[in-house]
Amino acid sequence: MTYCLGIVTAEGLVMASDSRTNAGYDQVNICRKMHLFVQPGSRVFVVLSSGSLSISQSVLAILRREFDAGMGLATAETLYDAARIVGESIRRVSDVDRAALERDQYSFNVHLLLGGQVKGEAPGLYLIYPQGNPLRATQDSPYLQLGECKYGRPILDRGVDWNTGLEVAAKYALLSFDATIRSNVTVGPPIEILLYPKDSFDIKKYRRFGASDQDLTLIHSSWEQSLRRAVEQLPQIDFRSPPMEDLA
Repeated sequence: MTYCLGIVTAEGLVMASDSRTNAGYDQVNICRKMHLFVQPGSRVFVVLSSGSLSISQSVLAILRREFDAGMGLATAETLYDAARIVGESIRRVSDVDRAALERDQYSFNVHLLLGGQVKGEAPGLYLIYPQGNPLRATQDSPYLQLGECKYGRPILDRGVDWNTGLEVAAKYALLSFDATIRSNVTVGPPIEILLYPKDSFDIKKYRRFGASDQDLTLIHSSWEQSLRRAVEQLPQIDFRSPPMEDLA
């Protein structure tokens, strides 16, 4: 399974992903799901992937080959154009592989998050579906998720909005991953996370947390202790007598 998260705020972007992949019921592997496409001073794109590993690798191979040749994402004039380029790459892979996959009862399953900035516009965040169409995050809904998202969503709903600072948003992102990993064994480290400050056009704040990373362990334990204390400090529940009919 997968968990990927993108958060866009007034200050920039937070992008994070786990690294666990499942190639069968008893075959769990580690594979990067975060991919960078950077022209310093001009454009930055971060792609997070979920779904079939073979499909996402094919899509990313097309994007990388064309970007390195000065085409594709290297020519996008806006982030929306970039999202459309990613979607077109998905459709190109679909044209080659979908029929064979579906003939053997495999779904054409790939979802991508695209976050980044092209010079001349603000940073943005898109979710791109298997059909190639994009959905943009907004100021009212400033984060998008892929994969096993239900466990990590409540903390984001309570704490993240358009005006959340990047450093704080990164903490919420890690807590979202902590909740997901705690409740679902198919999501796991290493966790990759990066901060992209608006108009920086480079990636300088990146971290990869392994399973035994001391900082990640400290965040986990500090959060659990703080949560327990907060619950204990809530007002006492004013229990009343049972309804009269229950006493008969």
